[in-house]
Amino acid sequence: MTGSLILDPLIPLVLLWAAIALAAVSIALAVWRRLAGWWLRGLAAVALLAAVANPSLQREEREPLSDIVIAVVDRSASQRIAGRPDQTEAALENLRSEIAALENTELRVVELGDTEGDGGTLLMSALAEALAEEPQARVAGLFLLTDGRLHDAARAPERFPAPLHALISGEPEDWDRRLVLTNAPAFAILGEPVTLTLRVEDQGAAPETTTVPLTIAVDGGRPMEFEVPVNEDLELPVTLPHGGMNVLQFETPFAEGELTARNNAAVLQINGVRDRLRVLLVSGEPHPGERTWRNLLKSDSSVDLVHFTILRPPEKQDGVPVDELSLIAFPTRELFLEKIDEFDLIIFDRYKRRGILPSIYFDNIRSYVEAGGAVLVAAGPDYASADSLYRSPLADMLPGAPTARVIEEGFTPLLSDLGQRHPVTEGLEPPTLATADDDAPPAWGRWFRQIEVEATPSAHVLMEGVGERPLLLLDRYGEGRVALMASDHIWLWNRGYEGGGPQLELLRRLAHWMMKEPELEEEALVAQATGQTMRITRRSLGQDVGSVTVTHPDGTETELSLEEVSPGRFTTTWEAPEMGLYRLTDGTEETVIALGPSAPREFEQTIASAESLEPFVEGPNGAILAMSEGAPDIRTVREGRPASGRGWLGITPREAYLTADIRISPLLPAWLFLLLAAGLVVAAWLREGRR
Repeated sequence: MTGSLILDPLIPLVLLWAAIALAAVSIALAVWRRLAGWWLRGLAAVALLAAVANPSLQREEREPLSDIVIAVVDRSASQRIAGRPDQTEAALENLRSEIAALENTELRVVELGDTEGDGGTLLMSALAEALAEEPQARVAGLFLLTDGRLHDAARAPERFPAPLHALISGEPEDWDRRLVLTNAPAFAILGEPVTLTLRVEDQGAAPETTTVPLTIAVDGGRPMEFEVPVNEDLELPVTLPHGGMNVLQFETPFAEGELTARNNAAVLQINGVRDRLRVLLVSGEPHPGERTWRNLLKSDSSVDLVHFTILRPPEKQDGVPVDELSLIAFPTRELFLEKIDEFDLIIFDRYKRRGILPSIYFDNIRSYVEAGGAVLVAAGPDYASADSLYRSPLADMLPGAPTARVIEEGFTPLLSDLGQRHPVTEGLEPPTLATADDDAPPAWGRWFRQIEVEATPSAHVLMEGVGERPLLLLDRYGEGRVALMASDHIWLWNRGYEGGGPQLELLRRLAHWMMKEPELEEEALVAQATGQTMRITRRSLGQDVGSVTVTHPDGTETELSLEEVSPGRFTTTWEAPEMGLYRLTDGTEETVIALGPSAPREFEQTIASAESLEPFVEGPNGAILAMSEGAPDIRTVREGRPASGRGWLGITPREAYLTADIRISPLLPAWLFLLLAAGLVVAAWLREGRR
């Protein structure tokens, strides 16, 4: 219990000060007139003024409050490598025991984990939030248990109410190797090299090394191995292999002794864009569907179309000199020998052998497809004739052999069971007409001619016509692709006959499949990320697929089952536990995906360092100690004294308290003040009267 003297005037302070001034003037006048009892009159005035001031004695009952020590423990990803978790836990246990040994002191522990996204270690934000929750007058000390790598130094409090100490994890001999990708574009033009800047750098006490192995894999394929210098920027020219998203994975192997492999790999996603799609369209004769093909290809500004229609075949001899005809000679040698590799797609539209293209040209076309080219055959009655393209060296690669029969009757093209699962025709099922009949016919328009063909064993039949005969067939030949449309009446859909059909979408997908666009591959494993949520899709022509094994950035594995959501498409959604590089495989297909950067900010600098904390822990107000040097003692020091020394760290006792009760009582009763003043006035009167 403590006591203090307080004043509670009975009149306003202005009047009290006026009364004091009047009393002082009266006493001064009495002194000037040399009155014998002036000092008695002064004491009487003081007694009256004291009574008006109402002095009281205030007594407080205080309950002492404990001092608070705040410890922010960094549990971010960079603190979970090597032996840092054990180091941090040992330092925290020592701090708990030291604080427990101090009288009237308690410890507040704040755990700091990984932040959402790629925010890094928000150490100062956590410290500021912890200080905001505690009374500043009770905070006796602040401790940071961390590796020193923080990413929010600008959010540090303006001042610290107590000494700030940092205990740094890690070992002096720590070192790490990091793979860095800079100057990485988001897209590139196919066929044109794009330059990436790559760097392999060693941090910390790394062994002397001049070169290290580096592997580069595209779309999860077989990696290519190289030797690259360390701590030097490397200019790497890359030419994308296909359109769409290309996933490039760079990795250097984990070396013995380095801290972590999390930053030894990087994934770059580059969208491959075709500058121009070069198409060669060869029409064997004028017919209604010819203009449909031409209009379709010319409507796309990204298509460079070279179109030749054979109007005057060699057997047509009418005696008219060639130089009098407005015709362009078919540049067969230039197109099919010298520049064939410049085309992305060759379309034969109702073309038949007429001696214009000799066998050696067809051999060259076959070699072009085998090396990765694409040929589409839109067959008419010519395909069933003796002059069919099938009677040329192209027979080995064509997916359908003609039976020489041409079916002339109306039919509605339908998707086969395989066509409902194949990406080229998936989702193109015709809607039914809105009629009362439950057996309403499909809404696609009819065609009236089909060439009967027999599919080769490797061909995929996606559409069927009369009597479930093959209508649209796809196949692979070597590195290239071949398609056969066994009818020349697709132009009826373009004209809207009987409602038409999805001609534009079908031919667009067909052309993109032949261009090897990844989104139209029959067998594919695709992962798409939204934040840390991963959507995994497996496309397959099979009826069932196995589970997908996901390898985490730290090497652990998770097995996920897929659910069929549509024919040929199996998906699942999975919430990834952390940012980083994930590898997915189902035993057949594999892919990689990076959630956020493949090496998050936590792993940009993995060597423990207190450099970022030095501006906050300065002079006598705190200290930085390495956990590897041992556990420090915790002592109490007076405010303003040095808060650290050899092997010890100090906290400042705050001696805060809580006032439980307040009692106020008058210093003297009012009647006693009045009696004292009256006595003094009478004494002054007697003194002056006697004189």
